[in-house]
Amino acid sequence: MTPLTIGILSICCYVLSTVLLSTDIIKEKSHIQSIMLGWLAVFFHFTYIAIISLQQNSLDFGFFSIGSTISSIVALLLLLVSLNKPIDKLGVAIFPLASLMLVLTLIYPSTEQTIQSYSWQMNIHIFSSIIAFSLLNIAALQAIFLSIQEQQLRKHPPRKIILTLPPLQTMESLLFQLISTGVIFLTISLLSGFIFIDDLFAQHLVHKTILSLFAWLIFSTLLYGRIRYGWRGQTAIQWTLIGFTSLLLAYFGSKLVLELILQKT
Repeated sequence: MTPLTIGILSICCYVLSTVLLSTDIIKEKSHIQSIMLGWLAVFFHFTYIAIISLQQNSLDFGFFSIGSTISSIVALLLLLVSLNKPIDKLGVAIFPLASLMLVLTLIYPSTEQTIQSYSWQMNIHIFSSIIAFSLLNIAALQAIFLSIQEQQLRKHPPRKIILTLPPLQTMESLLFQLISTGVIFLTISLLSGFIFIDDLFAQHLVHKTILSLFAWLIFSTLLYGRIRYGWRGQTAIQWTLIGFTSLLLAYFGSKLVLELILQKT
């Protein structure tokens, strides 16, 4: 099969999985077919990325391509976590995003064909950054669901989507587990960046570093507040979304401006 065919298969599986998950929420049921389609979508997605990377002898770091790669990792982490945590319903937000990024990658393929290899030190920085962003992305979506859940629980009767979600305490516990793991990888990313990147100014990385540090400070303060003062509820939700917004700007803000607006690489 061609990369285009594999990409289209992945998109179709993402869409079908989203439809089934939405149906599960409406009908207050859970079907294994929705998750199986999610696994198939991720398999085809990674297969597409692997073929393109082999053709180019490197991972494609174009704006849409890296967005597609990160979204596939987010989807994979969601599926892995859902094996023992009841968060599979987050797929209704993550799977459409992954399919959209893959569609944009197919429509606007990267024109950058240069072969670029990285040392193991830089690979540590790159992949720890991607994993940190992916985990904290899921945490941000978890925070949004948690906010909706809190609002709906104040209403009588709550909407059906709330009845399909785990208890509020379980949702909060999972949120902080995701943030804790994400902060570990973000710490590795920042430390490896400071140690192994020679010139932050020449590589247009100053604003990314500052925003990432701000995100790390926000998430670390939130974890400290949780341990020391028992922060939860709307406080946790707001801090999580602020931290992720900063991280989102750090990871994609610069690439959007440099590659799509200023036409630089």
